[in-house]
Amino acid sequence: MKKTLTLIAAATLSALSFASWADTLTVGASNTPHAEILEQAKPILAKQGIDLEIKPFQDYILPNTALAGHDIDANYFQHIPYLNSVLKDHAGDKDYDFVSAGAIHIEPIGIYSKKYKSLKDLPEGGKIIMRDAVSEEGRILSIFEKEGVIKLKPGIDKVTARISDIVENPKKLQFTPNVEASLLPQMYNNDEGAAVVINANYAIDAGLDPVHALIDNPAFDSQTKETLTLRQSSFGSKCEFSEDFLKKVSKSGVVESLLSWAEFKHSKDLKKTDGTKSGKVRGISKLEDANEAGTRNSEKCTLILTEGDSAKSLAVAGLSVVGRDYYGVFPLRGKLLNVREASHKQLMENAEIQNLKRILGLQQGKEYANVKSLRYGHLMIMTDQDHDGSHIKGLLINFIHSFWPSLLKVPSFMVEFITPIVKAKKGNNKISFYTMPEYESWKESLGGNAKGWTIKYYKGLGTSTSEEAKEYFKNLEYHKKEFVWENEHDGEAIELAFSKKKIEARKNWLRQFESGTHLDHNQKLIKYTEFINKELILFSMADLQRSIPSMVDGLKPGQRKILFCCFKRNFVKEAKVAQFSGYVSEHSAYHHGEQSLCSTIIGMAQDFVGSNNINLLRPNGQFGSRNLGGKDAASPRYIFTNLSPITRYLFPKGDDGLLDYLNEDGQSIEPTWYVPIIPTVLVNGSEGIGTGWSSYIPNYNPRDIIANIRHLLNGEPMEPMHPWYRKFKGTIEKTTSKEAGVTYTVSGIIEEVDETTLSITELPIRRWTQDYKEFLEAILMGNDAFITDYKQYSTDLSVKFEVTLTKENMMMAKQEGLLKKFKLTTTISTSNMHLFDSRGTIKKYDTPEQILEEFFHLRLEFYEKRKKFLLENLEMELLKMDNKVRFILGVVKGEIIVSNRKRADLFLELQEKGFTPFPKKSKSAEVSVAGATDDVEETENSEVGVKEVQVSDYDYLLSMAIGTLTLEKVQELCAERDKIQNDVEEVRKATPKSLWLKDLDDLEIQLEEQDKEDEKAFLEEEADVAKRKGKGEAGKRVQRQAPKNARKINKKETTSEAAAEAMEFATSSAMETENVAPVVKPKGQGGSRKAKKVVSDDEDDEDFPDLRERIAKLNSSTDNSTAMETEKPQEPAGKKQPTKRAAATRKKPAASLSAISESISEIDINDEDSEVIEVAAPEAGKKGGRKAAANSKAAKPPAAAKKRGPAASKQSQQKLLTEMLKPAENSGISPEKKVRKMRASPFNKKSGSVLGRVGISKIEAIDSDDTSASGSSPMSENSPNSEEVSVVIPARARPQRANRKQTTYVLSDSETDNASDDDFESDNASDDEDF
Repeated sequence: MKKTLTLIAAATLSALSFASWADTLTVGASNTPHAEILEQAKPILAKQGIDLEIKPFQDYILPNTALAGHDIDANYFQHIPYLNSVLKDHAGDKDYDFVSAGAIHIEPIGIYSKKYKSLKDLPEGGKIIMRDAVSEEGRILSIFEKEGVIKLKPGIDKVTARISDIVENPKKLQFTPNVEASLLPQMYNNDEGAAVVINANYAIDAGLDPVHALIDNPAFDSQTKETLTLRQSSFGSKCEFSEDFLKKVSKSGVVESLLSWAEFKHSKDLKKTDGTKSGKVRGISKLEDANEAGTRNSEKCTLILTEGDSAKSLAVAGLSVVGRDYYGVFPLRGKLLNVREASHKQLMENAEIQNLKRILGLQQGKEYANVKSLRYGHLMIMTDQDHDGSHIKGLLINFIHSFWPSLLKVPSFMVEFITPIVKAKKGNNKISFYTMPEYESWKESLGGNAKGWTIKYYKGLGTSTSEEAKEYFKNLEYHKKEFVWENEHDGEAIELAFSKKKIEARKNWLRQFESGTHLDHNQKLIKYTEFINKELILFSMADLQRSIPSMVDGLKPGQRKILFCCFKRNFVKEAKVAQFSGYVSEHSAYHHGEQSLCSTIIGMAQDFVGSNNINLLRPNGQFGSRNLGGKDAASPRYIFTNLSPITRYLFPKGDDGLLDYLNEDGQSIEPTWYVPIIPTVLVNGSEGIGTGWSSYIPNYNPRDIIANIRHLLNGEPMEPMHPWYRKFKGTIEKTTSKEAGVTYTVSGIIEEVDETTLSITELPIRRWTQDYKEFLEAILMGNDAFITDYKQYSTDLSVKFEVTLTKENMMMAKQEGLLKKFKLTTTISTSNMHLFDSRGTIKKYDTPEQILEEFFHLRLEFYEKRKKFLLENLEMELLKMDNKVRFILGVVKGEIIVSNRKRADLFLELQEKGFTPFPKKSKSAEVSVAGATDDVEETENSEVGVKEVQVSDYDYLLSMAIGTLTLEKVQELCAERDKIQNDVEEVRKATPKSLWLKDLDDLEIQLEEQDKEDEKAFLEEEADVAKRKGKGEAGKRVQRQAPKNARKINKKETTSEAAAEAMEFATSSAMETENVAPVVKPKGQGGSRKAKKVVSDDEDDEDFPDLRERIAKLNSSTDNSTAMETEKPQEPAGKKQPTKRAAATRKKPAASLSAISESISEIDINDEDSEVIEVAAPEAGKKGGRKAAANSKAAKPPAAAKKRGPAASKQSQQKLLTEMLKPAENSGISPEKKVRKMRASPFNKKSGSVLGRVGISKIEAIDSDDTSASGSSPMSENSPNSEEVSVVIPARARPQRANRKQTTYVLSDSETDNASDDDFESDNASDDEDF
């Protein structure tokens, strides 16, 4: 039988007094319960940046030996009395320089017996077996005394009592305290002695339960019963600590003790990087040390810390004024580390912090009452006057406050050097402003008296010249501001701004921010609380606005600037990302790094799975793929972009005049927010981390959003919306729903191919292909790899892995779940949807429906504003047009005499006849801004009659050209007036609801076009995969070879259907290329005016007729649909209209042979550079058309081929067009000769004319086939519609086809595209200047 009694004792955490570690703390401990207790503390310490490593021990000797040998950093197993006895035994041994980090918990101890139920039943002379530990003797004896078995000396300390302190022992029990602790369980199992005293951790290790220490049918390794061989699972009883017990133990002080010990050790490590007050500091590059630093005059020395090297140059220039004896300069590399939240490893490896300690002579943990022990008596911060400069100041103050708070209390130790952010100059009068609110207040005070003032913005210290730097230092007392410590509220304010423990308080701090807050730099002394609450808060707000988007347009400031410049520039022609970023910087006052701006542009154009549901910009180039999540994007100087067609349907142009545009650096920039027709923050989602808040918004289906808007417009309840990602093939399922938000599980696709093969065809959202490949590689390289191999067939658009594994592992994986086993699930949540609302206040939204509902009411108000705005503009335009018509008719009829009259008389006459004056909007007296782009255009004042009428108010009439007096122009103006009148009536009838519904309908059409493009890309990829499998080369991409049976020039087409099919394919190809974005043609350069058709003959397509038909059908539906252009640039006067050739390419493919001939003949005959080509008919009985061409060559001299024919007369041109457009009635009877005019092409010059080789030969082949089929010549001289031209292109010798490759010609619209980028050309002299 067994008796269990407990004794209270304190276990302690022991460690070397000089031990050190970085972020990993190794603690030795007994298996049970100490190691289990530390396991509970492990995650808590991880949050504090400490990685706890637990090393278990089986006895009481090795933990201290390992600690002395520096194998561990601390141990956790022993009581303080035992620790003291160990230290006593090793007195004088430096390796045993142990200290107690603190008492942790109470350790139980038990007295076990198989024969006796209680201590009172022990026999006379019974043997009590104890461990060899003097620290436990008193604890054990106190138990026996409490049970009345023995009695100790009166007044003896129960903890330190010894066996010799027993005064009464009626049963003459024999206490044997000389047994190794690890042997006690074995002696109990061997039934040695009357009772055995065992510590709880050894009892549990041996399978004994301090409460129920009974083992059913124990088994041992020998008759001596030294070792219990029975498995723990067969004990019949189990010792388990409850979760509550372990939590209580973890809260007992073990975590605090470990943290306290770690802090102590970290402090000792940091002392190794301490500085000293020495005369010179060596080995620190870029330090301009003061000559008197570290000497007896060090108190007078000032160290200037600058923001970067350019600021250092400014400070060094100023040293020529104040001298180098008492001033040193050291540039900081960006922003200093936030030491308050940094790990020990970060602090030890941060060279900036170590250099500052050495330069200043700072010593870790030292209390400073003065600066006599430092190398410098003052620390001056010299940063830019922008928000980031304020943040750097705050980080330096936080650095000193974290380690040496007493230094901040020393007067004039911490100072700052301020420089102007704006300078205003008028003649000799100069005014400097040190904050933007201060400047704005001054500007408003000027009212209309701002004329003559020139403004210059100083965003960085590098803007100031060396001369200005000397001026600053000459007036040093004004530019130097001292920080002063008033009370403990200053320290609390610093912690509020930089401590992670103050997150909620920091949120309240930001909520209380008021616009216009700024620090008054006219005062000499600055309190730390004022700096935090009036200057640093501006950075925190700006950081928050840069990180979290607006609910209204879903854009962050950088994205909004990019979109603003796209609209301003009418960005329909592509340009390099790097060049467009320069345009954005210039026209939107972007003041951050260009690399960041380019990354934002690339992000707005990405369209792979997991990025944008609607990309606002086009990705013309490698903008990244799902392989690396966009990180594989090419350099901005290699890739092109332009505005996506759908963007203007999201952000209608009609709203541009209603927005509240900001003004910065003297120029009008982007609005506070745009107002799209649906909330784009839900369409493309958002993610960001700012000061105090973070935000995550999933992507949603734009069609679901549109449907819910229709519900709201009809007064119906909304349908719940769930995350949706464009082109994602996996599943998104709702798992949990709480008040704070909903959690969804995103799953990829994995399918079982056979017993040993799995196919993975989709990954969860934002799990990239390369990352998953590395995951599979890690499994294969691991010791317990459960897969044998994998193959990858992924592309930039799709995912495809084939994984092989054994049958056994397949069964195990299926039991566990394939998705879980292969990490194919992730979760997304709607619990962190923070956005700025329309008032600029940060707000949390619980559901996407809340976002949509708030957006709905705002957007509806804007439709009311849009209707009013459109109506006012149209009515004003109608009034102006009516006045123009009246004026022209009056001049034509002679009622108004314009010629040979004084302007003043004419002005009075116009006034008398009731013509409406339209005064031009006068420019306000704005200050002149250095470096600002003047984009202001004079617009006519809509407030007619407000001011006194002037002669210039009738310039819109008097400045009309003389050509407007013609009858045609009058008719045109009348028609335009009627059109505007109709528009006015339509707008008057329209309601905000109808306007919104029309915009939604247009957007849905664009979404359908987007879906068609996605489907087309998917089908083309399917075709590629099918071809590879058909060739038996799955997974390998091969170059497309020329078809074996290539179409030859003189190949005989026996049926008209074959000819129609060939022409249909060519026409379809031409139509496909029509959608290619035009390339910006450099000015002054001419290009080929001949459109090149795509010629592609691939016999492999015939292997998959169904797939080819699907693709052809999709192409036809896509190309023939009505294109809705977003921004059609106006055509400059005098520019040619699109040629009829271009118009012909947009026609539907012909189905008859005659239609084919007509489409072939539709070549611009108005082109002066065209060549006239005569195609002679073959003689009767001859096959093919090559001989006729040869005869033609013999009949005409070679020089005639290059001679340009005169332009055909207008009458002949009309006749030709008429004849060509006539339906073919008698396809079998054609003129003998067919005349075509062809545009000159660079391919026709020199040898090897592509046009003659491909274009003409195919026509000849068709004609010859008609001859064979009908039995008559295709070009009959008897035809009344024929016209002969004598100039003939000689046929060239046919090249050998042995080494020829298939050539593909792509139709380019760049030569015939009359679109112009008006906004851009108005801002710049030429395209090349900006791009």
